[in-house]
Amino acid sequence: MLNSSSPVSPPVSRLLPTLLLLLTIFGPISMDLYLPVLPALTIELDAATSTAQLTVTACLIGLALGQLIAGPLSDRFGRRLPLHVGVAAYIATSLLCAVSPSIELLVGARLVQGLAGGAGIVIAQAAGRDLYSGGRLIRYYGRMTVLGGLAAIIGPLLGGQLARVTDWRGLFVFLAVIGALILLLIGACYRETLPPRSRTTGGFAQTGRDFRLLLSDRVFSGAVLLQGFVNAALFAYLAGATYVLQGIYGLSPQQYALAFGLNSTGFMVFGYLTGRSSERRSVTGTLVAGLAMCALGASGLLVGGLMALPLAAVIVSLLVMVSGVAVTTPPATTLALAGYPQLAGTASSLLGMARFAFGGVAAPFVGIAGAAAMLPLGIVAVVSVALAAVAYATLMIRRSPRTMPEQQPAEARVG
Repeated sequence: MLNSSSPVSPPVSRLLPTLLLLLTIFGPISMDLYLPVLPALTIELDAATSTAQLTVTACLIGLALGQLIAGPLSDRFGRRLPLHVGVAAYIATSLLCAVSPSIELLVGARLVQGLAGGAGIVIAQAAGRDLYSGGRLIRYYGRMTVLGGLAAIIGPLLGGQLARVTDWRGLFVFLAVIGALILLLIGACYRETLPPRSRTTGGFAQTGRDFRLLLSDRVFSGAVLLQGFVNAALFAYLAGATYVLQGIYGLSPQQYALAFGLNSTGFMVFGYLTGRSSERRSVTGTLVAGLAMCALGASGLLVGGLMALPLAAVIVSLLVMVSGVAVTTPPATTLALAGYPQLAGTASSLLGMARFAFGGVAAPFVGIAGAAAMLPLGIVAVVSVALAAVAYATLMIRRSPRTMPEQQPAEARVG
């Protein structure tokens, strides 16, 4: 059960929100840094294309399961302890990835790396709900989206440049270094945002009841499914774009990094604009606009798989779809967490689990026809976005009382 009905958290440093936002880089940096050298990794470890893409899938599944574990634990024990454990484990498993002698061991290490990295993602999201409500909450999630896009830009650009001086193993060492720097910042700056009186009790049985409570909420379930499906399209792009742009269109790793950076810029810009316009526009209207953008971009990819399109048309399609995902993220996250300030960790874990698990399931299908085929990417993207639209229409459109989380007025005193 809950120890208190009040979600109010103690005063926190002005540096803490910045540190929490930095924790959002775990997902994109873990995924994107080594994407430019994924073809080289495939050759060196003598792996099939679809098998090499399992290193992407394993990380996605790990990130999903890690959030599912760390979120409820953070509701029970506070945010700080699970965060320290997760980041320390991330450092160790990144080093294990760097020394993996086979594709099988690398896939396993990536799974554990994702499990560890999930703690940072879910706690950053849950702690934001500890600190903010109303318009400030959706602006915070908008900033999370922006920083995720920024990390996605920096990741492949750094990966492409580091590929000039090191191999894929060196890139995993670089991930370990990033984790170590974040761990130092956590030790120096992080103060608990969930006071003991606001934590849950009751062990695993209570966690199960909390999950059932959340999933019985149609708006929450709809937001979870919607975000899962649009992120399936996004991670299909992450897994397949390197083969499409390098294998089919002949881009170098550095050129691919620039194209990837362009799409990530769209993700970042639209995430920022969504957060900034949160108090002037309908949350559900913004969500629908994002879904429409996803559908338009995914349709372009499907056409590109059916007939030869210029490189520019493919990149524009990717840009529109990725930007659409960014538009859906802040309103969907806000709608999902609005009514559950004291279950923010558990609610965030389900939301994050769907994003990464659905992506992990979708990613292998992109390589099912080999590295020289674009059609599977288009099919996966279109089907994923269509399912997201179905989730919205059947679970969210008929009930929208929680369009903004203003009924939860508690905001932390940041100073």
